[in-house]
Amino acid sequence: MLRPLSRARAPLGPEGAEVLRLITQRRFPVRLTVHANGRRRYGYWLPLDPATGRGGCYVALPTGECDALHAAGRIVLGDPLVDPAKTTYAVQAAARTTATGRGETAGRGVASIRNGTAGRSEAMDPGTFRHALTA
Repeated sequence: MLRPLSRARAPLGPEGAEVLRLITQRRFPVRLTVHANGRRRYGYWLPLDPATGRGGCYVALPTGECDALHAAGRIVLGDPLVDPAKTTYAVQAAARTTATGRGETAGRGVASIRNGTAGRSEAMDPGTFRHALTA
Protein backbone atom coordinates (compact mmCIF):
# COMPACT_ATOMS: atom_id res chain seq x y z
CA MET A 1 0.00 0.00 0.00
CA LEU A 2 1.16 3.54 -0.70
CA ARG A 3 2.31 5.31 2.43
CA PRO A 4 0.75 8.71 3.10
CA LEU A 5 3.01 11.71 2.62
CA SER A 6 2.81 14.94 4.60
CA ARG A 7 1.65 18.11 2.84
CA ALA A 8 4.49 20.35 4.07
CA ARG A 9 5.52 23.04 1.56
CA ALA A 10 9.21 23.11 0.72
CA PRO A 11 11.03 25.42 -1.69
CA LEU A 12 11.99 23.79 -4.99
CA GLY A 13 15.63 23.29 -5.78
CA PRO A 14 16.92 23.22 -9.37
CA GLU A 15 16.49 19.45 -9.67
CA GLY A 16 12.96 19.57 -8.22
CA ALA A 17 12.03 22.37 -10.62
CA GLU A 18 13.31 20.31 -13.56
CA VAL A 19 11.34 17.25 -12.44
CA LEU A 20 8.18 19.34 -12.05
CA ARG A 21 8.75 20.82 -15.53
CA LEU A 22 9.03 17.32 -17.04
CA ILE A 23 5.83 16.18 -15.32
CA THR A 24 3.97 19.39 -16.19
CA GLN A 25 4.88 19.26 -19.89
CA ARG A 26 3.31 15.79 -20.21
CA ARG A 27 5.41 15.11 -23.30
CA PHE A 28 6.24 11.71 -21.80
CA PRO A 29 3.77 10.21 -19.29
CA VAL A 30 5.44 9.81 -15.89
CA ARG A 31 4.55 6.81 -13.73
CA LEU A 32 5.23 5.83 -10.13
CA THR A 33 5.87 2.14 -9.58
CA VAL A 34 5.65 0.82 -6.02
CA HIS A 35 7.08 -2.69 -5.79
CA ALA A 36 5.81 -5.34 -3.36
CA ASN A 37 8.89 -4.78 -1.16
CA GLY A 38 8.00 -1.06 -0.83
CA ARG A 39 10.58 0.31 -3.28
CA ARG A 40 9.29 3.34 -5.17
CA ARG A 41 10.47 4.45 -8.62
CA TYR A 42 9.29 7.40 -10.70
CA GLY A 43 10.09 7.28 -14.39
CA TYR A 44 8.98 7.46 -18.00
CA TRP A 45 9.64 5.75 -21.30
CA LEU A 46 11.87 7.74 -23.65
CA PRO A 47 11.07 6.73 -27.23
CA LEU A 48 13.89 6.14 -29.69
CA ASP A 49 14.81 9.26 -31.64
CA PRO A 50 15.81 8.02 -35.10
CA ALA A 51 17.70 11.24 -35.83
CA THR A 52 20.08 10.91 -32.88
CA GLY A 53 19.82 7.19 -32.10
CA ARG A 54 19.18 8.09 -28.45
CA GLY A 55 16.33 6.82 -26.34
CA GLY A 56 14.42 3.57 -26.45
CA CYS A 57 14.78 3.16 -22.70
CA TYR A 58 13.20 3.92 -19.35
CA VAL A 59 14.41 7.07 -17.62
CA ALA A 60 14.21 7.18 -13.85
CA LEU A 61 13.51 10.44 -12.04
CA PRO A 62 15.01 11.18 -8.61
CA THR A 63 12.72 9.50 -6.09
CA GLY A 64 13.53 11.97 -3.31
CA GLU A 65 12.64 14.97 -5.46
CA CYS A 66 9.41 13.37 -6.71
CA ASP A 67 8.38 12.35 -3.18
CA ALA A 68 9.04 15.94 -2.03
CA LEU A 69 6.85 17.28 -4.86
CA HIS A 70 4.10 14.82 -3.88
CA ALA A 71 4.42 15.77 -0.20
CA ALA A 72 4.17 19.46 -1.15
CA GLY A 73 1.00 18.79 -3.14
CA ARG A 74 2.60 19.80 -6.45
CA ILE A 75 2.05 16.43 -8.10
CA VAL A 76 -0.82 13.97 -7.70
CA LEU A 77 -1.16 10.26 -8.34
CA GLY A 78 -3.84 8.72 -10.52
CA ASP A 79 -5.79 5.53 -9.91
CA PRO A 80 -3.63 2.51 -9.07
CA LEU A 81 -3.03 -0.29 -11.54
CA VAL A 82 -2.33 -3.30 -9.30
CA ASP A 83 -0.63 -6.56 -10.16
CA PRO A 84 0.95 -9.12 -7.77
CA ALA A 85 4.48 -7.67 -7.91
CA LYS A 86 3.83 -3.94 -8.12
CA THR A 87 1.34 -1.10 -8.20
CA THR A 88 1.64 1.61 -10.85
CA TYR A 89 0.22 5.15 -10.67
CA ALA A 90 0.07 7.86 -13.32
CA VAL A 91 1.77 11.05 -12.09
CA GLN A 92 0.41 14.49 -13.01
CA ALA A 93 0.99 18.05 -11.96
CA ALA A 94 -1.55 19.12 -9.33
CA ALA A 95 -4.27 21.54 -10.38
CA ARG A 96 -3.86 24.91 -8.79
CA THR A 97 -6.34 27.71 -8.29
CA THR A 98 -5.59 30.86 -10.26
CA ALA A 99 -6.47 34.42 -9.27
CA THR A 100 -9.81 33.98 -11.06
CA GLY A 101 -10.58 30.99 -8.85
CA ARG A 102 -10.53 28.45 -11.69
CA GLY A 103 -8.49 25.29 -11.38
CA GLU A 104 -5.64 25.06 -13.85
CA THR A 105 -2.83 22.57 -14.30
CA ALA A 106 0.46 24.03 -13.10
CA GLY A 107 2.48 25.54 -15.93
CA ARG A 108 -0.28 25.47 -18.57
CA GLY A 109 -2.36 28.37 -19.75
CA VAL A 110 -5.98 27.86 -20.70
CA ALA A 111 -5.29 29.05 -24.26
CA SER A 112 -2.58 26.43 -24.83
CA ILE A 113 -4.90 23.68 -23.58
CA ARG A 114 -7.73 24.87 -25.86
CA ASN A 115 -5.59 25.04 -29.00
CA GLY A 116 -3.81 21.75 -28.30
CA THR A 117 -0.29 23.16 -27.89
CA ALA A 118 0.08 22.44 -24.17
CA GLY A 119 3.37 20.69 -23.45
CA ARG A 120 4.80 21.15 -26.95
CA SER A 121 6.56 24.48 -26.54
CA GLU A 122 9.97 23.25 -25.35
CA ALA A 123 12.15 20.38 -26.41
CA MET A 124 13.43 18.25 -23.53
CA ASP A 125 17.02 17.13 -23.27
CA PRO A 126 16.69 13.32 -23.27
CA GLY A 127 19.87 12.97 -21.24
CA THR A 128 18.56 14.99 -18.28
CA PHE A 129 17.89 12.07 -15.94
CA ARG A 130 19.70 9.03 -17.33
CA HIS A 131 19.27 6.51 -14.53
CA ALA A 132 18.56 2.89 -15.37
CA LEU A 133 15.43 1.38 -13.92
CA THR A 134 15.97 -2.01 -12.37
CA ALA A 135 13.34 -4.68 -11.98
